[in-house]
Amino acid sequence: MRVAVKRISILVVSAVFCAAFWAVQPVFAAEPINIGVIGFASPAPGKSLFDAARLAAEEINAKGGINGRLIKLFEYDNHGKSADAVEAFQRAVNNDHVVAVVGVWISEVALALEPWSSRLHMPFITTGSAATMISSMVHDNYDAYKYTFQLQMNSDQLAQSVADFLKDDVVKNLGYKRAFIACENFAWTQSLEAGYMKYLPAAGIEIVGNLRVAPDTNDFTPIYSTIEQQHPDIVVTGWAHLGVKPTVQWHEQQVPVLLAGINAQASTSAFWDATNGATDGVISQNEASEAPITPKTLPFVEVYKKRFGVSPAYCGYNTYDALYLLKNAIELARSTDSDELVKALEKTNYTGVQGRIVFLGKESPFTHCLTYGPDFVLGTETQWQNGKLVTIWPKQAATGSLMVPDFVKHKSAAQ
Repeated sequence: MRVAVKRISILVVSAVFCAAFWAVQPVFAAEPINIGVIGFASPAPGKSLFDAARLAAEEINAKGGINGRLIKLFEYDNHGKSADAVEAFQRAVNNDHVVAVVGVWISEVALALEPWSSRLHMPFITTGSAATMISSMVHDNYDAYKYTFQLQMNSDQLAQSVADFLKDDVVKNLGYKRAFIACENFAWTQSLEAGYMKYLPAAGIEIVGNLRVAPDTNDFTPIYSTIEQQHPDIVVTGWAHLGVKPTVQWHEQQVPVLLAGINAQASTSAFWDATNGATDGVISQNEASEAPITPKTLPFVEVYKKRFGVSPAYCGYNTYDALYLLKNAIELARSTDSDELVKALEKTNYTGVQGRIVFLGKESPFTHCLTYGPDFVLGTETQWQNGKLVTIWPKQAATGSLMVPDFVKHKSAAQ
C-alpha cells in the first residue's frame, strides 16, 4: 500500500539560551507539541484545510506557542482514500507522536478514522465531515468514541440552516415554495436528504422531487430535464465532491430554477475561475464567510487572502478554529494527556471565526458535535454576484441582498 505523503511544517523552532548561564551552557527550547493534519489536499476544500492549519500554527507560535512550547504540524495527504488516511493516522500516533489529529473533509474517511481514534486513544477533530453518524457514534458508545469531535455542522444541522435561510429570504421575499432536492450520492448526504425532507416542509416549502446523483456524473442535461418537468422554483442541492460540472451546465443551459442549498466548492473565491464565471447567481450554505460573523472572522479572511491569494473554503474556517481549540484545551488541562484533553475540549466555550463554539454533551444524539443556533454557530448563505462572493444571510452578518439571475426571473414572472 502506498504510504500517505507527509510534509512536516516546523514553525520557528530555534535554540534558546538562558542569559544567566550564557557562558556556561545552552538551554534548548522545550519539546514542540506535535499535531497531525490529515486531508485530501488537491481539491479546494483540502488545500484550504492545510493552509488554515499552517496559518493558525504560525500565529500561535509567533505569540509564544502553547505554555512555551511551539506547535509542529505533521501533514498527511490521504488522496481521498480511507486506507491512506488510516495509515497516516497510525503513523501520526506511533511514529510522529502527535497529541491530536485534525482535518478530514470526507465523511467516509472520518468514519474510517473514528475507530482508530478510539483504539489509539487519540483526540481527533474532524473539521469538514458532516455525516451525523460521526457524532451519533460518540453518543451511542461514549467510552469508546469520546476521542472524536465534530467541528463541523452535521448534515441535519446543515439542512436546518438551509431551510431557515429559504424561509427567511426565499419564501418570504420571493414567494418561491416548490423545491426539488438533488444530492450527490455520498455518506454525508444521507442525513442531509433526511433533514431536507423534515425541515423544508416546516419552512413552508413543498418538495416536488428528489434524486441522488452518482459521483461520476458528467452530463447533467437529463438530470436538469427531469427536474424541470416538476416545475420547481428552487433546486436544493447537497454537493461537495460535485460542484463545477453541475454549476457550469446549469448556467450554460439557462435552467430557469434558483440553485441553492449546499455547493461546498463554491465557498471559496477560486470557484469563480474554476467555473469561468458560470457560478454567478449560485447560492450555497457555508460554515462561515467573508462577513462580520464574529470580531475574528474578517481579520482571519483578510490575512488568509493576503497569504494564499483566495478566500478560505468552508473547512478552512473550521480547521483554523480547531488549532485554537487545541491550544485552549492544552492550556486548561496543563497536559497533553489524551483523556485530559477530551475533558478540556468538552468544556469549550470559545468564540472563533465561525461563531461561538460549544460542543454538545452526552445527552444529545450528536455528542461532541457543534451546537447550532443564533447564539452559537449558525452558518451563512453566500451568493456569487458579478464575481464577488456576497453573504446574504443571516441578516446580522449580511454584506448584500439576494439576487435572482435573469433567466430565473423570466421563469418566475411567467408563472
